[in-house]
Amino acid sequence: MKMSGFEHGDDGLPGADRMQAAGAEIHAGRGLRRPGVTSGTESGTGERASYSDLWWGLLLVAAVITAFNSVNVMSDLHDMPGLPAIEPIIWEASSWVTFLVAAPLIWLAVRLAPLSVRPRWRLALHLPVMLLFSLLHVVGFMLIRKAAYALGGGHYAPSLLGNFLYEFRKDMLGYVMAVLVFSWVANHLAMRRKAALPPMVPTAAAPAPAALFDIRDGAALIRVPIADIHAVTAAGNYVEFVLADGRRPLMRCALSVMEAELGAHGFVRTHRSWLVNPAALTALRPEGSGAYTVVLGALEVPLSRRYRTALERLRERPAGAIA
Repeated sequence: MKMSGFEHGDDGLPGADRMQAAGAEIHAGRGLRRPGVTSGTESGTGERASYSDLWWGLLLVAAVITAFNSVNVMSDLHDMPGLPAIEPIIWEASSWVTFLVAAPLIWLAVRLAPLSVRPRWRLALHLPVMLLFSLLHVVGFMLIRKAAYALGGGHYAPSLLGNFLYEFRKDMLGYVMAVLVFSWVANHLAMRRKAALPPMVPTAAAPAPAALFDIRDGAALIRVPIADIHAVTAAGNYVEFVLADGRRPLMRCALSVMEAELGAHGFVRTHRSWLVNPAALTALRPEGSGAYTVVLGALEVPLSRRYRTALERLRERPAGAIA
């Protein structure tokens, strides 16, 4: 293999301006439209899904770079007729390999600071990563080129500093476009994984806790579900609660106060001395002259004709609830 042994950098070759522009296009060609979700941090299948994002992103980047580098090789051979074909192949292949080797750094930065990250200052993480990526890229392809030229009996002379300053401008574009590629791949695969999941089956809602009421019977406190209070009746300076289990605790209180508290739970006043729970109603029995007897299981409570609203409320009970 015969090398020409260049003593100048890539920008010293004939047609360098065209090659620089083409190099920028190589990196710019990796751009894909940025979607809303970035990085491989989707939790669907954990780390496995994240590494899947990395490999698919690398494949996409490799495919795009291959296409553009192939065009560059053909352009170099066309613009420099006397140039051995092996030289542009070495230039492009060395850049291709080292770009892909260093690309996982970009993927990691996208995971740590995706484009949608908040607060926005966290995007500053990409600046040192971009610098490190470019340094690895340049050092890597220079070592490969020097080794390839040495094997062919030639010499690759460009300096590291000169190559780095020249390549860093292109690597900035390459870095940004790779960020967009990894972001797009992560979003696309996350949507596919989500679509592949079985549909969520709604679970039955937990029953609401029963509303409780505190009855202060002397020094004792009795806490009962409001549904277990069938009726409340006046007893002098006290009120007496009639409970579903047959207990009748007393509490020092006016019936009007109980009417205000229990009225919010549906209780109705049927008599000047009685409040009833419509939920406990089993029958309404007419007694003549507009009066009724409210039957609450074993308990019978009067309904005065003066409390017409209470009668209407009790008649609103579902069909079958009233005998």
